[in-house]
Amino acid sequence: MVEQLLINDDDYYVPDANLLITEDDTPVDNFASAKQQRLLVSSLYSSLQNQTFLAEANVGIYHTDGQPAIVPDIFLSLDVQVPANWWEKQNRCYMLWRFGKPPEVVIEIVSNKEGDELAKKLKIYEQMRASYYIVYDPTQQLGEQILRVYEIRGSRYFETSETWLEQVGLGVTLWQGKFEGRQDVWLRWCYQDGTVITTGDERAQQAQQRAEQESQRAQQAEQRAQQAEQQTQQAEQRAQLLAERLRALGVDPDTLS
Repeated sequence: MVEQLLINDDDYYVPDANLLITEDDTPVDNFASAKQQRLLVSSLYSSLQNQTFLAEANVGIYHTDGQPAIVPDIFLSLDVQVPANWWEKQNRCYMLWRFGKPPEVVIEIVSNKEGDELAKKLKIYEQMRASYYIVYDPTQQLGEQILRVYEIRGSRYFETSETWLEQVGLGVTLWQGKFEGRQDVWLRWCYQDGTVITTGDERAQQAQQRAEQESQRAQQAEQRAQQAEQQTQQAEQRAQLLAERLRALGVDPDTLS
């Protein structure tokens, strides 16, 4: 438990950020989890540029006075952003009393049976009142179910089969494809129709494909125009040859109707 000091500021008490552990520099993730985290975070910042939100991986959330931070693999909080002076101690991690609200979505990626994702962590996120808690278990450490979604209703989490997160306006889906050169099944954000939210690289590839398609269409149009011009020239040559033959026979082609 982290020792904290309360400050009296017009009867509003907040823990002293200088006494909180905002980072401990302990590397704990594996290659697969790290890449999955990048995919979930980067796709939001690439595609939702007109929205205000904060999405991060492995950043601590201080939720309760006197309790240590919990560090979800991913969290998403809408309508908030990191202050400009983010190197200051009180701005280095997510403190509920500073942001004024819990994240809407927290995601845990299961890599072993030690994380207690379905018990202790679930209870903490439930007490925090994060709108959605998602447990992604790609190697089925916790059972046959790969994806679990919990939604807060009142003060309790209830598991749901619905992967469209209505309160967030986003969904999650399992997607098979390549990310950063790795072919696998990935957890992706998606729109309501199931279309995945793209990363910056995917958007660039799509733009390049569209440009190539436009170039191909332009080339095909030019080829059709050239073919039409050639056909016109050939028709003119045939007409001229016919006129010459008629004149050789003593017929003026200009008088023919």
